[in-house]
Amino acid sequence: MSLEVFFVAIISSMLINNVVLMRFLGVCPFLGVSKKTESAIGMSAAVMFVMVVASFVTYLLYYYVLEPVGITYISTIAFILIIASLVQLVEMFIKKFSKKLYKGLGIYLPLIVTNCAILGVAEGNIAQGYATDYGVLSGLWVATTSAFGAALGFGLVMFLFSAIRERLDHTDVPPAWKGLPVSLVTAGIMAMAFLGLGGMV
Repeated sequence: MSLEVFFVAIISSMLINNVVLMRFLGVCPFLGVSKKTESAIGMSAAVMFVMVVASFVTYLLYYYVLEPVGITYISTIAFILIIASLVQLVEMFIKKFSKKLYKGLGIYLPLIVTNCAILGVAEGNIAQGYATDYGVLSGLWVATTSAFGAALGFGLVMFLFSAIRERLDHTDVPPAWKGLPVSLVTAGIMAMAFLGLGGMV
């Protein structure tokens, strides 16, 4: 398997099929934690860890446990349990080593469990059929690479959006547009910009 496969997996999941702007997953933290750049970066790092590790573990679980036993219908429940366990680890780590970030993320940190972007990427890796195209073990690395690209895309969008929102706080925005309305318009313009990247791969 060539490096081109991994490159395409990263670029397509990061830019072309961006989880937030193209697939509309993970919009809750996108709008809720993007008021400050520091919080957005912290949330992105937490999501990246959970997304990559969850994709790796859920892929192995699906093909080495659920499929051989014939219980693939419980995959969503099993995936959510894995994601919840990883989020607990991340929450304990951040609480111990960065109390400021822990307070800044607030309720959105435990809500990573319900972040549909993580579950969507884990389920999407199975639906993509990497195991059929490349074999189960090679497909594992393509799926993990794709999850890493999706996490990078999530982080990129969070950082850009938080930087724009910080600038908007210091600009002369009409009162009716302040807050969420101008943020939603900004998100729409960003989604159109990412839509233009569709022909890259």
